[in-house]
Amino acid sequence: MDVSKIAAQLYTLRDFTKTPGDIAATLKKVRQIGYEAVQLSALGPIDVRELKGILDGEGLIACATHTDYYRMRDETQSVIDEHNVLECRYAAIGGLPQEYRGDGEGYRRFAKEASEVARKLKEAGLVFGCHNHSFELAKFEGKIALEVLFEESDPQVFTAEIDTYWIQHGGGDPAEWIRRMKGRIPVVHLKDMGISDGRQVMAEVGEGNLNWDAILEACKSSGVLWYIVEQDICQRDPFESLAISFNNLKKMSGTGE
Repeated sequence: MDVSKIAAQLYTLRDFTKTPGDIAATLKKVRQIGYEAVQLSALGPIDVRELKGILDGEGLIACATHTDYYRMRDETQSVIDEHNVLECRYAAIGGLPQEYRGDGEGYRRFAKEASEVARKLKEAGLVFGCHNHSFELAKFEGKIALEVLFEESDPQVFTAEIDTYWIQHGGGDPAEWIRRMKGRIPVVHLKDMGISDGRQVMAEVGEGNLNWDAILEACKSSGVLWYIVEQDICQRDPFESLAISFNNLKKMSGTGE
């Protein structure tokens, strides 16, 4: 794992990205931690060119985004234009829209419809991704919904953004799911799972109980390009959490102290 390919998901820092000034200060701190790339998500209103200027000024790459599915579908050219300004190829949905979650047919419908959107993005040089939570591991008629999504969608345009915590939360094996997506998973979300007061909690990478040797080996063998650290809920200051995850991943890669 190349340390320069470890990115910070800004959703982790959503309480600190409400204004352009907040965003600038937050990106400076992220770069100081050591990250060279970020995934853009949960930002307050900011002109995309101003955002690109801040990123460039801090020496940060926008490696990916979380973009609303309906914007991708209904404002496709605007989404493409924004990503071109950012010089960012990877656009993923942060979660499956509620209207598609009810049954297996909903997942099949989304797989087909989103593949059409993804083809338009691909024609413009972008890559569509689908980020999972644990609800996609529900079974409908004996079939895991996440399987339906990837079996029924076009593998040439519809890629995975597997989230290690949420796969484990749903009773799945993160490393196995990453391997299943080989050649179709340019981006992965890394977060750990631990136990506190008898309940599952999100933890910094390496501070919980997930099998990181297996996960990172699966990422390597499956063609993952970007290793994105995300922690929806932190047990401490979110910047400290991102720093702990980054330093632990450096050690795992053999480049840390």
